[in-house]
Amino acid sequence: MSRTALVAGSTGLIGGQLLTLLLEDTYYTKVIALSRKPLSLTHPKLQNVLVEVDQLNQHVDLNAEDVFCCLGTTIKQAKTKEAFRKVDFDYPLELAKILKANGAKQFLLVSALGSNKNSGIFYNRVKGEVEEAIAAVRYDSFHIFKPSLLVGPRKEQRSGEDAAKVFYKIFGFLIPKKYKEIESIKVARAMLANAKQNLPGIFVYESDVLQSY
Repeated sequence: MSRTALVAGSTGLIGGQLLTLLLEDTYYTKVIALSRKPLSLTHPKLQNVLVEVDQLNQHVDLNAEDVFCCLGTTIKQAKTKEAFRKVDFDYPLELAKILKANGAKQFLLVSALGSNKNSGIFYNRVKGEVEEAIAAVRYDSFHIFKPSLLVGPRKEQRSGEDAAKVFYKIFGFLIPKKYKEIESIKVARAMLANAKQNLPGIFVYESDVLQSY
C-alpha cells in the first residue's frame, strides 16, 4: 500500500533529520518536502516542492496522508511579533487546512514545552493557540510534540542556546527530565514512530517522554 508523507520545515533542525528518516523508511513510498530553495538531497521517492510560506494558498493541490509540520522561528529571527506569529501560527494552520481538504489523515506538529494559549509569555501563547486551532481542523490523528531546549546540528548559532547548554552541563543533574535539553533526532524519531502507529485521537508528547526515542 502506498503512503505519502509531507514535511514542512524540511531544512530546519528537526525537519532535516526527519526527512532523512522518512526517506530511509519503507513505510512511505513518497515523501514531499516543502522548501524555499532546492534541497541538495536527492532520493527516488523524494519530491521537492518549492514554496514561499506566505504563498501556500497557491499550492492547494498538495496531497499526502501524513503531514509533518516542523515550521518554527524565534522572535529574534523574525524581528517582530507579527512576523513570528505568521511563521508559527498562520502558516502551520493554513497548511493543516489545505492538506485536510485534500484528504490528509494525520497532522504531526512540533510545538514547544510550556505552550499554553493562556500564557503570559508571547512565544508560549502562540504555540498553545496554534495547537488549539489545528485541533479544530479535526484530523483523524493530531500529534503534538513539545520538546525542551533542542540540541543538534544547527546551521546557525544561537547565543542563548549556547549559554543554556553550558548551564545544563554544570547543573543538569539538578534539572527534572522534562526540562533537560533534548537531541533533535529524538523528536524526529518520535514523530515517525507515532505516525506509523496510525491511531486516531489527539496525542501530546512532552520532553521527558521524547527522551526515550
